[in-house]
Amino acid sequence: QVQLVESGGGLVQPGGSLRLSCAASGFTFSSAFMAWYRQAPGKERELVATITSVGGSRTYADSVKGRFTIFRDNAKNTVYLQMSSLKPDDTAVYYCTARRRGYWGQGTQVTVSS
Repeated sequence: QVQLVESGGGLVQPGGSLRLSCAASGFTFSSAFMAWYRQAPGKERELVATITSVGGSRTYADSVKGRFTIFRDNAKNTVYLQMSSLKPDDTAVYYCTARRRGYWGQGTQVTVSS
């Protein structure tokens, strides 16, 4: 059974940091292209970052470049999203996905507010 379980979301003040984790099981994680998406209320789901199977290539949305870092630990079947200098506009539900395989997590809420 395929599972992607996100964790690490929460409430943080503007300028703060959070690290999201996504634990994968039920498929060969080490060969999977992974990504993080987010969806804010009333908005479409937005691609945030991607990472290739061995982590050699990463991409970021312009809105998060220089503030977010995606990385993975294939030994732990986990992909991470390190978020820094958070802004209220980063408030959203964040989803982990092995999108090329159609696998999505349930999402974790990130709220940036003072």
